[in-house]
Amino acid sequence: MNQQPAAVRLDTVTRSFGKAADAVTALDGVSLAIPRGSFTAIMGPSGSGKSTLLQCTAGLDRPTSGRVFLGDTETTGLSERRLTLLRRERIGFVFQAFNLLPALTAEQNVALPLRLAGRRPRRAEVRAVLERVGLGSRARHRPTELSGGQQQRGALARALVTRPEVLFGDEPTGALDSRTGREVLELLRSMSDAGQTVIMVTHDPVAASYADRVVFLADGSIRDELCDPAAGQIAARMTALAVVPC
Repeated sequence: MNQQPAAVRLDTVTRSFGKAADAVTALDGVSLAIPRGSFTAIMGPSGSGKSTLLQCTAGLDRPTSGRVFLGDTETTGLSERRLTLLRRERIGFVFQAFNLLPALTAEQNVALPLRLAGRRPRRAEVRAVLERVGLGSRARHRPTELSGGQQQRGALARALVTRPEVLFGDEPTGALDSRTGREVLELLRSMSDAGQTVIMVTHDPVAASYADRVVFLADGSIRDELCDPAAGQIAARMTALAVVPC
């Protein structure tokens, strides 16, 4: 895995909030490279910095210091306008909340990122990505006519329609039951196997076990990682991280 070119790279990234003595350091000199085509899970106890890591990596937040790269592009020095364009064109997002617009059909929701980018969506293009996530027969259904799992598949299709270099997921199965969550995770796994880079923040060891690699954070620093781990291994490592020394 480490021989593959990096889809995302962080060099000594620090993110602090507040000033002087009241400052809180959410990330403390984090360096991390994520290979293209890999599926990486980010885990850690509450307050470990995992959501801040995802936000800085995806260009939703700016680090206090350090450098972030998407492919060969350093994102930390980009203007807000260029950063917005980069997120729109090269990054996909899936969150715990599906965030589908209730007045639009699945097909219209998926086409929305293309319209926002000033492109006229081709119906065949939108239908192809809906087929990819198993929603080909539900294209004309509105979110209220879809199950939770189908809505998250719709959110995935919306994230994928722009063909992003990296797909970021923030607890993407957190609002789903275990069976439906497993279906979504299997879909993410298949996407990674087909070459899509996936980075997912999760608290669930079972969800993380679908990843190639699990990176563990604690107190804003990377403490450990596991490759191709089982859920039991991940849970044990999380338990060890959560233990507070006397």
